[in-house]
Amino acid sequence: MSKMKIIFDTDPGIDDAMALAYLGAQPQAELLALTTVFGNGGVEITTRNALYLTQRFGIEVPVYRGAHTPLVLPAPTPAPHVHGYDGLGDIGALEGFNAEPQATFAPQRIVELIREFPGEVTLLAVGPLTNLALALDLDPEITGLVKEVVIMGGAFGWGPRRGNVSPVAEANIINDPHAADKVLTANWPLRAVGLDVTTQCILSTAAARELGRTAGETGQFLFDISRGYEKLYTERDGFAGCAMHDVAAAIAVFEPHLFGYARGTIRAVTDGIAIGQTILKEEGRSFPPGPWDDLPVQAVCRDVDVEGVLSAYHSVLSAHYGGLKTAV
Repeated sequence: MSKMKIIFDTDPGIDDAMALAYLGAQPQAELLALTTVFGNGGVEITTRNALYLTQRFGIEVPVYRGAHTPLVLPAPTPAPHVHGYDGLGDIGALEGFNAEPQATFAPQRIVELIREFPGEVTLLAVGPLTNLALALDLDPEITGLVKEVVIMGGAFGWGPRRGNVSPVAEANIINDPHAADKVLTANWPLRAVGLDVTTQCILSTAAARELGRTAGETGQFLFDISRGYEKLYTERDGFAGCAMHDVAAAIAVFEPHLFGYARGTIRAVTDGIAIGQTILKEEGRSFPPGPWDDLPVQAVCRDVDVEGVLSAYHSVLSAHYGGLKTAV
């Protein structure tokens, strides 16, 4: 079986690190590039973290720095209470680390790779969608050349949780709602993996500790960096574990059967009290003419096999990293 060519657009971030570990261990994945964006920290921090994580996990993939601000709005204020001041749990892992990304601007590299491998590249985006929007500006024709776009983003109202930064808005979308609306309405095949399903995919304390035992030093590292992240969920949401937002999106690329989907046209709200909200007009519903007309039909995850996701994550990481020594 040929491997799937992946561009991973990311803002590491603890759950980004968890997702990258999965991609590095996934035997069906061929990582073409990591492209970084502001989000869980400024782009300098997220780029440094991406460089560190690729070395630590032994993943040979070039890293390209991307957008440092949204298309229209001011840059968001980082939230160190979620991922730590260094973006990786403030455990001291990054002390003394220094490396430089590739020279090419991330959106340009996205365009180049899609052009180089027409019909083969999956864009997996788990941060603000600014790099993808800028790539569309550079070359609108990539919509017909990409294999698929899978995003971690949005909240569509099916699950018990709606937004995580407002009553209706998810963080990646509200951090650049204009980019999100551009990406969600572009004429390329897209799947959105939002809070409706990702907040159900909980890595319990016990499961995280077991990964520390079975997935070698990588599993232990992921356990260590996620202690503060887990504490946030325990205090805010009342469960002993952490949501695997970006992991769920990564697994959806390779295990789409673990998710149930609704289809329709999607918009992101770009101003007002509901800024950052994602709205799905389901296929087959009829309304008076409006802002959902003449847009491509996309897929939105509404159901998930939680046990299947957790099992896939554990088995892939344990099989690859068990017994391996860290590279950093």
